[in-house]
Amino acid sequence: MVLTASMMLELGTLAPDFALPEVTTGETISLATVADRPLLLVMFLCRHCPYVKHIQAELARLGQDWGDRAGIIAISANDAVAYPDDAPDRLADWARDCGFNFPLCYDETQAVAQAYSAACTPDFFVFNRDRALVYRGQLDRSRPGNPEPNDGADLRAALAAVWAGEPVPEPQIPSLGCNIKWKPGNEPTYFGLSVV
Repeated sequence: MVLTASMMLELGTLAPDFALPEVTTGETISLATVADRPLLLVMFLCRHCPYVKHIQAELARLGQDWGDRAGIIAISANDAVAYPDDAPDRLADWARDCGFNFPLCYDETQAVAQAYSAACTPDFFVFNRDRALVYRGQLDRSRPGNPEPNDGADLRAALAAVWAGEPVPEPQIPSLGCNIKWKPGNEPTYFGLSVV
């Protein structure tokens, strides 16, 4: 594991579109799937990362609490050959076990992760009604082994602010976790720039 922080994509960036298979249904998911939602949350996750395991229950709660207001899409982009727990069938089992009520997609080519400048798992991106980026950063201050509450405070505050038409609270603190497991030769130009 290489401890990695978010790249902190420039605010105002428009959400890159994609068409990816959802691991439990095989349905193709794109931004059009959630076009009716005034908020968009894109999360880069994986099954094996201890930082994601630490927050998986809060991710399920977040989906339950915000699923009727925000289009929530999770994406896993890890090299499934090197990390079999992150293969689509294992991701599907994980999504069902965790009770995720949002789509979990598999980015086999890793092109979508690169388009979002995703660097770590977990990595979070919130977009407004115009699909402009208004938040990128941590879920909350909780990490494996620290005593901070695992309550999604930072991400929830960002969602609530956008929902209310208010500015997102500052500062936006980078997320922290395992680096995305890039396929050999597929590492983006920013790989390694946010290693902690």
